[in-house]
Amino acid sequence: MQESVKLTKQERRLLRKQNKNPSILKLKEIQPLTENQRISFANYRKGKNLLLHGTAGTGKSFISLYLSLKEILNETGPYDQVVIIRSAVPTRDMGFLPGSLKEKSEAYEAPYYAICNELFDDPRAYEILKGQQKIRFMTTSHVRGITLNNCVVIVDEIANMTLHELDSIITRVGQDCRIIFSGDFKQSDFTRHDDRKGLKEFMRIIRNMHSFEFIDFCEEDIVRSGLVKSYIIEKEKLGICA
Repeated sequence: MQESVKLTKQERRLLRKQNKNPSILKLKEIQPLTENQRISFANYRKGKNLLLHGTAGTGKSFISLYLSLKEILNETGPYDQVVIIRSAVPTRDMGFLPGSLKEKSEAYEAPYYAICNELFDDPRAYEILKGQQKIRFMTTSHVRGITLNNCVVIVDEIANMTLHELDSIITRVGQDCRIIFSGDFKQSDFTRHDDRKGLKEFMRIIRNMHSFEFIDFCEEDIVRSGLVKSYIIEKEKLGICA
């Protein structure tokens, strides 16, 4: 009979760590819940770049990351990585956060931790994907001078980007890339009119590009909760912009 092998304490700890931290993640199969989500799925599958614009709570960031990851995790696909780009606009709250500038910018990654948790049913999914270099996060401050190749680029919260930032990002796109812009010009932290109008000018350009599908999400597309839907409908009726 073969003699059993005794493991050292260090080896047992390593084995437990490996069992608790599997590198293989299983992406859930997600179906569109509204007509505009269905249109987004269909146009992405046709090879279009997307600009998802409109009301909060409609799942724009969620479906952007889902569609991107589904393609990235397909081993026969052309893309190696999802690159998420956001603008680190200095808001009142941001200045009071503790830590370095890098630690402050990590606060902007919180939504993607939550989305990956839901997509994989694993609270470590986002960190695992970053460790595997399947996801890369950056702010607009680090875009200049780089070229993005073989990736799907998600440009999120575009209402907080100037025309110069949006222009800088789209001109960084290299070979074998797809790009998804997502946001709502009504949800902006800018106070200056010139900063806010940049997104509208950018959207005018995108609407004229045949490689893009521009999809406007509205109240009927809100999926976050009944309360959110009711609140946004009443806010829109009263013409109030937060």
